[in-house]
Amino acid sequence: MDVYGLIGNPVGHSLSPPMHEAGYEELEIDARYVTYEPEDAGAAIEAAADLGIAGLNVTIPFKQDVLDHVEPDETAERIGAVNTVDFSSVGSTNGGRPTGHNTDVAGVRRSFAHHDVDLDGTTAVQIGAGGAGRAIAFALADAGASVHVANRTASKAHDLASDVPRAEGHGLEAVPDLLADADVLANATSVGMDDDVSPVDADALHEDLVVFDAVYSPIETRLLADAAAAGADTIDGAWMLLFQGVAAFERWTGEAAPVEAMNAALRSHLE
Repeated sequence: MDVYGLIGNPVGHSLSPPMHEAGYEELEIDARYVTYEPEDAGAAIEAAADLGIAGLNVTIPFKQDVLDHVEPDETAERIGAVNTVDFSSVGSTNGGRPTGHNTDVAGVRRSFAHHDVDLDGTTAVQIGAGGAGRAIAFALADAGASVHVANRTASKAHDLASDVPRAEGHGLEAVPDLLADADVLANATSVGMDDDVSPVDADALHEDLVVFDAVYSPIETRLLADAAAAGADTIDGAWMLLFQGVAAFERWTGEAAPVEAMNAALRSHLE
């Protein structure tokens, strides 16, 4: 039996186990997905290798710490964070170090592709410049979008924009004007998770937008409800969660992930 898992703190309410195990069941793969809350990322990676763990997902607060203990691919190195570790290289290449990947980028791009949204040549406005914001901004830019990053602390938006192709940084006060000519709006903050509030004034939304919200609980945030009311197309955050997991599943198993089964399992725990 192969064992995969998730390290982070906290991970008790993670939706990754039912999502991944639904995939194993659908493809009749003899595997389990478990969660760990280690105190140290390096020790966790070393222990996982010694125990023969096949793969790990990584979440807060270890996404950056893990970089020092893996061989990161180009995407993980650019973003400065790892959310997927593959142990198949241990003992063979990379000096015995596992490889580190960031499947959040694939999660964003596949979310838009699943909704038949071609990002090439679009203008995107992104709210937030934190950890999730880095992955989302790179995903949008890599797909061909010009990205306007807006953040409460404008200097953080400028810092992120300096790393991302075709990106500019702004303070939040610029958002209404930026949205007037935008094709895509992405919320990369946690606003809307705990309260029925939106990071964007509803009056700034319009029917020519595609609105993506990284928040997945609730599935329909205030931002998405306001966007739908304005006639915009919407993409909820559960799609990013699903497709980043799909990318990890496919890397680890070498099999095409059963997306419908994994999506059904995920949403059954959200609705």
